Amino acid sequence: MVERESHMAALHELLQSATKGRGRVALISGAVASGKTELLESFTEQAIEEAALLLDATGSRAERSLPFGILRKIFDHPSISPQVRSDAIRLLDEASVEAAPHARMRAMPFASWALLQLAREQTVVIAIDDVHCADDHSLQFLLYLARRVRQARILIVLTESTRLRQEQLAFHAELLRQPHCTRVQVGMLSPKGTASVLAGHFAPSMASRLAAECHDITGGNPLLLRALLEDCQGAERGEPFQRVAPAETFSQAVRDCLHRGEPEMLTVARGVAVLGDASSTALLSRVLEIHAESAEHGIQDLSRCAVLDGGTFRDTSARDAVLAATPADTLSSLHLRAAHLLHKDGASALDVARHLLAARQEVAPEMVPVLQEAAEYALVDDDTEFALRCLELAHGACQVGATRAEIKAKLVSVVWRSCPAAAEKHLPQLTAELEPGRLPRRYLAMSMSYLAWSGRLDDAVESVRELQSRTERSRTEQEPGHDEAALEAARRWLAMISPPLQSVFPDSGISRATTQGGACGTVGDAHTQAASAISASLADGRAETAVAEAQRVLQRYRLSDSTLQPLVFALLALLYADRADLALAWCERLLSECSARRAPAWHALLSAVRAEIALRQGDLPGAAHHARSAMSLISLQSWGVLIALPLSTLIQAETAMGRHEEAMALLEQPVPAALFRTLPGLHYLRARGRSHLATGRYHAALEDFLACGRLMEEWGVDSAELVPWRIDAAEAWLALGEAGQARSLAERQPLRGGSGTSRTRGAQLLVLARTADLKRRLHLLKEAVEILENGDDRLQLAAALGELGNGFRALGEFNRARLLVRKAWHVAKACGAEPLCQQLMPGDADGEVSVAGQADVSREAEALTEAESRVAVLAAHGHTNREIATKLYVTVSTVEQHLTRIYRKLKVKRRRDLPSKLAESSLAGIA
Repeated sequence: MVERESHMAALHELLQSATKGRGRVALISGAVASGKTELLESFTEQAIEEAALLLDATGSRAERSLPFGILRKIFDHPSISPQVRSDAIRLLDEASVEAAPHARMRAMPFASWALLQLAREQTVVIAIDDVHCADDHSLQFLLYLARRVRQARILIVLTESTRLRQEQLAFHAELLRQPHCTRVQVGMLSPKGTASVLAGHFAPSMASRLAAECHDITGGNPLLLRALLEDCQGAERGEPFQRVAPAETFSQAVRDCLHRGEPEMLTVARGVAVLGDASSTALLSRVLEIHAESAEHGIQDLSRCAVLDGGTFRDTSARDAVLAATPADTLSSLHLRAAHLLHKDGASALDVARHLLAARQEVAPEMVPVLQEAAEYALVDDDTEFALRCLELAHGACQVGATRAEIKAKLVSVVWRSCPAAAEKHLPQLTAELEPGRLPRRYLAMSMSYLAWSGRLDDAVESVRELQSRTERSRTEQEPGHDEAALEAARRWLAMISPPLQSVFPDSGISRATTQGGACGTVGDAHTQAASAISASLADGRAETAVAEAQRVLQRYRLSDSTLQPLVFALLALLYADRADLALAWCERLLSECSARRAPAWHALLSAVRAEIALRQGDLPGAAHHARSAMSLISLQSWGVLIALPLSTLIQAETAMGRHEEAMALLEQPVPAALFRTLPGLHYLRARGRSHLATGRYHAALEDFLACGRLMEEWGVDSAELVPWRIDAAEAWLALGEAGQARSLAERQPLRGGSGTSRTRGAQLLVLARTADLKRRLHLLKEAVEILENGDDRLQLAAALGELGNGFRALGEFNRARLLVRKAWHVAKACGAEPLCQQLMPGDADGEVSVAGQADVSREAEALTEAESRVAVLAAHGHTNREIATKLYVTVSTVEQHLTRIYRKLKVKRRRDLPSKLAESSLAGIA
C-alpha cells in the first residue's frame, strides 16, 4: 500500500536520526481502526531487526486511573537492571500518592536518567500504543522525557486517536510544540489503497472489479476491509465467488471497531442504528438521553472510522451487527423512546409505527390511531405483513369498543387477502364484535361475506338476527337508518350466496330485487349492489338491468379488501346475463390491476372467474389453465365454499377435452358440506353430472342434473344461464334412449324474453334436434347455428355445425356436409375439444384439413378486399362477430357490414355457406 510505505519510510528516517544521537518523537494520529497499531508493530519489528532496544506499552481505558501505569510497563523490560527497576518502582509508588508532589519530582528524573543511560549503549525505541488512554502521570513523564531526548539515541513513538479528552489536549499541544516532534497522520485507505490490498488476495481482474464495491462498504477502514476479505474468501472456497457479501467476520469487526473507541461511540452507533440515520443530532441525543455535544462527537468518531457515511451506516450489515449486539431491553427502550419522540415531533405514522413494532412491547392507547394510519399506508404499498403487525399491535392496545372491532375487521381482511384459511381463526372473535355501535357499518357486510366464504352460514345468520333484534330494541336511541342499511346489505349478501336463506330473510331475496329493480343499491354499498345484479341476472326478463347493475359496481368501486367479492359477483352477474364479452373485458382489467398487488386470494378468485369466462366461450385449454392457476395461488382449505368455482370449471374443461381420469381425480377432492347450500355449489353439481355423462354413468349424471333442478326451483333461481339443468338432463335421457323424456324436458326450458340467450337457445335447439325427424332436425339445427354464430360459445357452435353437417350427409348433400363438418372440426380444434374432433372426423383428421398457409384465401375470394378477407377467414373458422371485432380492433357494426359485402361478392346467404377454402386458410398473421 502506498500510504503505509510512505509512513514506514518517515518513521525509519526518524529511527536513523535517533541512531545518530539526535533523538526524535513521532506522534501517529488516526481514527479508530485506521491501522495505527499495525503501523506501529511493523515499524517496531523493523527497529528490532536494526538492533534497537524496544520498550513498549499500551494504554488502556481500564487502567487510566493507575498512576504511572505506562511507565511501570516500560520498566518491566528485562533489559533494565533489577536494581534500577526496583528503585524506579519504589519511587513511582511514592509519587503515586496525590499528597506527594515532591515525590513525583524525584521519580521522573530518576526514570528519565535510567532510560537515557540505556540509550548510551544502543538505540532505544519507546513505543506507546493508544497513548490517549494513558494515565495523567504517565503523560507528564512522557512530556518530561521528550524534552530531554533531543541529544540522545532515543526515538519515542506514540499512537493516539483523533479525538482526545480535555486533559489530553494540553499534552498533545505541548508535545507537538517540541521541534524534534513529528506527526504522522494515518487516514483510511484510498480507493487505490483498497485495490492494492485486494491485489494480494485476488486475481488482478477480480481485484479491479471488486475494489470500488469493497471501498464503498468499508470506507477504506483496514480492520473492516480485512474482515470483508475473510468473508469473501470463505465464500469463494465453498462455491464460485460471485459478489461481495459481508458476513459474520465483518459484523464482528464492526463491533470490535466500536468497542475500541470512546464509550459514546458505541452508544451513538446504537442510536443511529435505531433511528436509521443521524441527520438530527438533537433527536439522537434525546433518544439516547445524552448531551447533544456527546452525540455530535460520537457521530464524528463513527464517520472518521468510516462506519458512518453522511450520518448513515455504509452498509446494512454494519447496522444489523450493531442491532444484534445491543441488549434486547436496551433496544426495546430505544425504539419505544424514538417512537414517542417522533410522534411528538409530527413524524409520519409509518416511521413511528416501525419503532413501535421494533420495540416489541405493548403500546399506549394514544398510539392506536398511529398504528391504524400506518397500516393503511402500508396496504397502499402492498406491504401486508407490516400492515398486519400494526393492526395486531393496535388491537392488543385497545379496550373493548368500536375501535377494537374495526381493527379486528380490518385485520381479518388483511389476513384474508393472503390466506383465507388463516383468517378463519379470527372469525369467532370477529363474530363476537358484531354488536350495535361496536362494528362500523361498512364492515358488516364484509364480515358476513367472510363467514359465508368459510361455510359458517348458520353463524352468519345468527349474527345478523341478533343484530337486527338489538337494533330494533334500541332504534329510538340510534340515528335513523344508521344500522338498517348495513343490516340490509348483510342480509342481501347472505341470501345471494345461499339462496335457501331467503326464507330466513324474506325481504332480501330474488323477489324483492325483481320488484324493486335493485333499488337497494342506492345506499352505496358494493355488497348490496352486487347482490342486486346477481338477483336481476337470475330473474326472467331482467338481463339488461343486471348488466347495468353489474357495470355500475365495476365502474364505481376500486379493487380492495372490502370490494373484491362484490366485484367478482358483478362479473358473474354479467356471465349469467350472457355478456361474456363484457365480463372478459372487466375481468382482464381487474387481473391486470391485481397482478401488481401482493394479494394471492384476490388473484385466485379473479382467475377462477376468468376460467369460467373461458369455459363459456368454449376455450377449454384456457379455462383449464386459469382454473389451475386459481387453485395453485391459495390452498384448497383457503377456498371455503367458493372452491366450487375453479373446481367445477376445471372438471368441465377436462371432461370436454377428453381427460376423464383427471376430471374424476378432481371429483375426489373433498368439498365443504355447506357448498351445496350455495349458489356456486350448483356449478359443482353440474360439473359432476357432466363428468358422469361423459364417462357413461348416465343415471348418476341424471341424478345430479335433476338434483340441481330441484334446488334451483326451490330457491327461486331457475335460470339456464346459471345452470341449464333441463338441457343437461335431456342429454342424459337421450344417452339412456329416452328421447321423449329428453324432448319434454328441453321444451320446458324457460327462455328469457321468449327466445332466450344465444347459449341457452342454441343448446336447447341442439338437444331438440336430436329428438326430431330428419326434416325437423335440419330446421332446428339451422336455427341453432344462426343463433350460436352470434354468441360467444364456440364449443356449442362446433357441435351444432357438426350435427348440421351430419344432417346434410343423411340427405345425400355430401359437399355441403363436408364443408360444415370441416368448419365444425376447425372450431372444435380451436376449442381444444379433442373428443368432439374425433367424433366429427375419426382418425387422423389433421392431414385431411391442413391446407393452411395459402397466401390468397381462395380463387373464389379474389374479389374481396384485404379487410374483407380477414373477416371472411375468421368467420369461416367459426368466430363470432364479437370475437372478430376484438381480434381486428374494429366495431361489431363494421364486422356486420363487411360480412354483408362478403356474402354478396361470394354469392352466399350466411356464414356457414362460406367457401371451404376459407375455412382451411391460415389464421396466422390475423389479429
